Amino acid sequence: MTITPFQCTGRIEIYPISTQTLSDHRFLSGNKKGDPAQIAGELRQPVGDGPFPVVLLVHGSGGVGGNVDRWAAELNSIGVSAFILDCFSGRGIRSTILDQSRLGSLAMIFDAYRALEFLVKQPSLDANRIALMGFSKGGFVTLYASMKRFQGYFAPPGAEFAAYLPFYPRCDIAFFQDEDIADRPIRIFHGEADDWVPVEPVQRYVARLQAAGKDVSLTTYPGARHAFDSTTYPPVFTFSDAEISSHCRLAEKDAQIINLDTGKPFTNQDACVRRGASVGSNEGASQKAHADVKKFLSGLFHLA
Repeated sequence: MTITPFQCTGRIEIYPISTQTLSDHRFLSGNKKGDPAQIAGELRQPVGDGPFPVVLLVHGSGGVGGNVDRWAAELNSIGVSAFILDCFSGRGIRSTILDQSRLGSLAMIFDAYRALEFLVKQPSLDANRIALMGFSKGGFVTLYASMKRFQGYFAPPGAEFAAYLPFYPRCDIAFFQDEDIADRPIRIFHGEADDWVPVEPVQRYVARLQAAGKDVSLTTYPGARHAFDSTTYPPVFTFSDAEISSHCRLAEKDAQIINLDTGKPFTNQDACVRRGASVGSNEGASQKAHADVKKFLSGLFHLA
């Protein structure tokens, strides 16, 4: 009998995660005082005996979707646990597609560190084999959670992700010390036809990190749009009102995100903010990405 990835989950457990909702300014200042929030994570364990390696999965602007569910199954199929972090539901948020200010991406990095703090304490998991992986908004979280400055502010002492796997992340904000990242591998995956979060800024950032001697690489998929790994969408689907700020020129200054064209703190009402972008499932690119990630994790985690 052929075993599919969806038959490889041995156990599912739901856990609360206590966190804070930090403003961008508080986050960039290293200030941990925000509004208390209770979010949740779903731990999917593979069949077999632990302790298992685990990948923390962080969703995008639409919340936990079918792509995250599929990734959890693919991970379980190679003997890796998946922890699906839901940053939205506990805060009463369904989506930030139309209004990204409902929850800042930086605040979600704080959530990811709190999830790491929880995961390293679980006896069924290997605390030395925890990777972080995220999609779009969660891809941003994954990429910048690698910054040593942010880790120094908020990461649990003595704990660190073994690798970072961002999918189609925006990385067009120039953060202070953004080349000083963890000495762990970063593997970025992006569609070449992405018009929501274009790949060019990612290529520029990767080039800077590689020039600084960091272990980072970018894999791109021809013809793949944003959210290409999702089966929820048809090959082309347009969000006509989606908030798009990837054309804005943004940089951190004095612990604020500044619009370089206005010299003032960025808001989603700025003239550079646009509306409308496409997504689209691409099964070929999705299967290739599954294979690429599983090959990388098999080597990283020394899977049999």
